[in-house]
Amino acid sequence: MSEYFKGIKQIEYVGKGSKEQLAFHYYNPKEIIGGKSMEDHLRFSVAYWHTFTAEGRDMFGVESAHREWNKYTDPLDKALARADAAFEFMSKLGVKYFCFHDRDLVDEQETLRETNKLLDKVVEHIKGKMKESGIKLLWGTANLFAHPRFMQGAATTCDADVYAYASAQVKKALEITKELNGENYVFWGGREGYETLLNTNMELELNNLAKFMHMAVEYAKEIGFTGQFLIEPKPKEPTKHQYDFDVANSYAFLQKYNLDKYFKFNIEANHATLAGHTFQHELRYARINNLLGSIDANMGDLLLGWDTDQFPTNVYENVLAMYEILKNGGIAPGGLNFDAHVRRPSYEDIDLFYAHIAGMDAFALGLKIAHKIIEDKVLEDFIEKRYNSFKEGIGKKIVEGTTNLKELEDYVIDKKVSLPKSGRQEYLENIINQYIF
Repeated sequence: MSEYFKGIKQIEYVGKGSKEQLAFHYYNPKEIIGGKSMEDHLRFSVAYWHTFTAEGRDMFGVESAHREWNKYTDPLDKALARADAAFEFMSKLGVKYFCFHDRDLVDEQETLRETNKLLDKVVEHIKGKMKESGIKLLWGTANLFAHPRFMQGAATTCDADVYAYASAQVKKALEITKELNGENYVFWGGREGYETLLNTNMELELNNLAKFMHMAVEYAKEIGFTGQFLIEPKPKEPTKHQYDFDVANSYAFLQKYNLDKYFKFNIEANHATLAGHTFQHELRYARINNLLGSIDANMGDLLLGWDTDQFPTNVYENVLAMYEILKNGGIAPGGLNFDAHVRRPSYEDIDLFYAHIAGMDAFALGLKIAHKIIEDKVLEDFIEKRYNSFKEGIGKKIVEGTTNLKELEDYVIDKKVSLPKSGRQEYLENIINQYIF
């Protein structure tokens, strides 16, 4: 077996005082934070597609990186080499999880039968690599967006044959995820939406999408897959309007079609940005509705306005994200999957390590700071005092639902209502900065 990352040893924790860059300065996997190891808090995962399949192509240019493991012309040889490179990389990085689309593992063949036969061989090889390394599968999914057949959607297509193909593909992806003991299965509606309503039967498409998800739930029960189902919201790209716009929109869909007891959300920072929300907003909305399942850890560039999938190195944003995760009681069985790719000019193999180390360190620091903020009850105490008028008198009756419009009118009809308490946003932002710095 080839060694693809020659000269790179196991990435170790060296502390923030070191200048070594192929090392962790904040991520110490065995360090205990709030009674749990940093490794267990963060549950980092490597994305198979960005790290081992993508080679720097963008809409304006061809590949800038040429990975040694993708050089093979035989599809089986390429798939096996890619798996070997993936597990070598993850082992050296010290990450315990990975995620995949079915078409990351193998290139699609002429027929679904041929592709599935190839998948079976590669999955058997991956099972061996997992046993040897101890690396686990965080989640699996099906790529229902790349092939031209899915140009007008998969579960929301206008073509019944395409719908059937997508269904069969999900069936196989669920079987693989179960075989590899995956802890979750994700639905990302890459093209589940529309470009224009002039040619779209929205009602039929949404009904078909719901049926698609119900069939997946039923098949999971049939084969004994007990992992968590996740939906990954995104408002646009590649379609103009996607049906899973954000957490709130997707939650309404789940409730309407009686799917809410089966699904939680895999929330991506960059997708929140595209929806016009902060990452924390999406996490908070999911958390307070008991829907926070997992995270795709990345960030976008507000100046570009599209899905740039950069590695999440913004410590401030990571502090707020980890605050929500800690308030949620953790993220398991989900995790922090680096759905991020190196920039196109960062084309050397070593850049894959630098990028993941940067993201892992930034989230590790975010974890430590967020834990301290919660421990000191800085935000909790302020918020509790801000809303204390709802703890007694008329406010308590409002919360308990024991009042009515007439009583509320009688209460304020002759009362001079003063200004509410100051929000003190800048004061709180300064406090957060003090914890960070």
